[in-house]
Amino acid sequence: MRAILLLLAMLLGFTTPSFADEVADAQGVIRAQEQAFGRGDAATAYSHAAPEIKALFPEADFFVQMVEKAYPPVYRHRSFEFGEARAAGGQIAQRVHIVDDDGEAWEAMYTLEQQSDGSLKITGCSLLKAGQAV
Repeated sequence: MRAILLLLAMLLGFTTPSFADEVADAQGVIRAQEQAFGRGDAATAYSHAAPEIKALFPEADFFVQMVEKAYPPVYRHRSFEFGEARAAGGQIAQRVHIVDDDGEAWEAMYTLEQQSDGSLKITGCSLLKAGQAV
């Protein structure tokens, strides 16, 4: 009986994504949205937003206009580098170090959540100038 339980635990372990896999998937979603902003591809950028965000901004163009005005370093920048990440219970928080077009340093914290279809969607992004207290 113990052998069966051990085998079952091992099999479940192989189907459960590791922390590194979860983080890599989250970074892939964030990077895809960041690149879509860079190309001016509103539909693709919008496709990575969670349903809660889409409820607030029911059209891709409105969503992109909001990002351009409220999060200009996210929308256009010189550099965009991933930092620390945390994952638990289908939710991921990913820090991103950004340098905007004017050379100012920023810290973004993206949150993502696994959806019922298994995909990851961005649920939010907070942005502070680097060095500011939270």
